[in-house]
Amino acid sequence: MLQTHTILPFRGQAGLLETLYLPAQGQERGIAVINHPNPTQGGTFTNKVIQTAAKVLCQKGFHCYLPNLRGTGNSAGSHDYGRGETDDCLDVVSQARNRHPQLSKLILGGFSFGGYVSVFAAQQCAPDILLLIGPALGHYPVPAPPAPRPDKTLIIHGAEDEVVALHKPLSWAAPQNLPVIVLPESSHFFHGKLIVLRDTVNRFITPLL
Repeated sequence: MLQTHTILPFRGQAGLLETLYLPAQGQERGIAVINHPNPTQGGTFTNKVIQTAAKVLCQKGFHCYLPNLRGTGNSAGSHDYGRGETDDCLDVVSQARNRHPQLSKLILGGFSFGGYVSVFAAQQCAPDILLLIGPALGHYPVPAPPAPRPDKTLIIHGAEDEVVALHKPLSWAAPQNLPVIVLPESSHFFHGKLIVLRDTVNRFITPLL
């Protein structure tokens, strides 16, 4: 179960963006926006992978925002294959920053399709950390750009990913000399591996803060 959370109506270019908000625990350090997997395959802000990441980041002092991107849940608009969703993500980042003007540190993250969206959004919002979990890189017709800061980018992927084959993020990361953390015997949705995923995010994101 999630700790105390709130559903917020953020403004997007296509209309309302239903956004799950989890407050920071302990000393505030920044904000985090975490994007869900492909909504055409059932991805929403209730996804256990992004909620696992959010729990870790909340415990580290980050106010976490998990938007339902356009056409998902009660959010307005329709699925736009990553283009409009990038705008949605940037709108949530801007409004989250306005809610916490005293905090400058930003983590941008996403799982699967959400990771793909986050890479595009990162080109404009310059996150302090880019967290990509099972990212759908090399998976869609429009290739994702390089990470703005490879030294502040964390990629975690399942060795047995049946949706986004491991060689795809590896091929994206290779020209950037960007390491990829591979979880053995893990599927795309990290079935039976959420605790391992939680501990991996916690272990490897801490040195980047």
